[in-house]
Amino acid sequence: MSQKIVIIGAGFAGVWSALSAKRLLKLANKENEIEVVVIAPEPILVMRPRLYESNASSLVHPLETLFGEASIKFIPGIAKAIYTEKHTVDVRSASGIESTVAYDRLILAAGSSINRPEGVTGLQEYALDIDSLDSAVKLESHLERLGELPASSGRNTVVVCGAGFTGVELAAELPRRLGHLANARVILVGNADEVAPDFGTDPRLAIAQALTDLGVEFKLGSGVSAVDPEGVTLATGERIETKTAIWTAGVRATPLTTQIPGRRDTLARLYVDQYLRVSSVDDVFATGDAACAIADGKSQYALMSCQHANQLGRVSGYNAAAALLGEPLMEYSQAAYNCCLDLGPWGALVASSWDREKIRLSGDIAKRVKCYINQKLIYPPDNLLEALTLAEPVDIDSDKLFEQLTQVIG
Repeated sequence: MSQKIVIIGAGFAGVWSALSAKRLLKLANKENEIEVVVIAPEPILVMRPRLYESNASSLVHPLETLFGEASIKFIPGIAKAIYTEKHTVDVRSASGIESTVAYDRLILAAGSSINRPEGVTGLQEYALDIDSLDSAVKLESHLERLGELPASSGRNTVVVCGAGFTGVELAAELPRRLGHLANARVILVGNADEVAPDFGTDPRLAIAQALTDLGVEFKLGSGVSAVDPEGVTLATGERIETKTAIWTAGVRATPLTTQIPGRRDTLARLYVDQYLRVSSVDDVFATGDAACAIADGKSQYALMSCQHANQLGRVSGYNAAAALLGEPLMEYSQAAYNCCLDLGPWGALVASSWDREKIRLSGDIAKRVKCYINQKLIYPPDNLLEALTLAEPVDIDSDKLFEQLTQVIG
């Protein structure tokens, strides 16, 4: 009986885990002895970093052909339960059929989902989001239908709840997406006293200026206490009339992390060692948004971003295969970090280093870099040989990558 590497999730980390594991098995001439299995609802990669854009339904990349050519087995369904002592995963198909999948090595790559605090009244019922393909499509349909409603302040006002990375990118894109409405307003609401509080002073000022130039308004220093069909109420008591409240304030790792014994961080990510193993349990790796992993060898943890998920996936897939082959494992490392933020028609901004203190690029050149990343770099190749070549888990230097992108695109 062949051994199995089972991967839960077909996001960036899951896809590259599968390809990296398959690459190493092919090199060792063991691909017929060790099976690579991916469990996910559909054989598609959702371009989640792009869901703030319009035409959301097009932001998917099919995986069925690539997986088939790579002999990666795909099981459509949702992983409902993980039993680490038995080395099994319970799966439920879309039609409700339940099955059990055994594993020799498990890679949890089921990503994250938006965090909707229970303390915000009406949030579950009335707030929209762009956390998934379905929710982004739902938002797009909602925005288009606004033009059919009678003109009013509430119809013409869109409130983005959360002034962090996702909220900023969405707010910058919305004025263009609301071009069918006369007198449209976009209001960005945030707990902190400044927009983009995780950025340094210079990038933060540039982001605020870009949004101001685009006509975005700010309500800062107060969170949201309630959402209803006709408006948003802030913690200060101020009310904003709107038929469109969009929640972007934070995410948490997949609930499946709670089914694996081990320590978790405040985002519910499993702490892993330098090889991305969950140390408290045998034969389980966590990767992508499910993993709390040291990236720089010191104190910086990988972020919930495709920039880190791609490399985390390559390393976890390689190590799962290497463990079964009896080969040395590879340490995960991404010492450098650059953050590329889309600012709509204004352009984009690249902030360097983990503290995002300095502006590396801004304006049109940064926009071209961002578009190349979004429209080309994050997509896996359709060609199997190219995909397996790119699946090699070599250390990726973000500083060098942005230097190369600037030279090529600039």
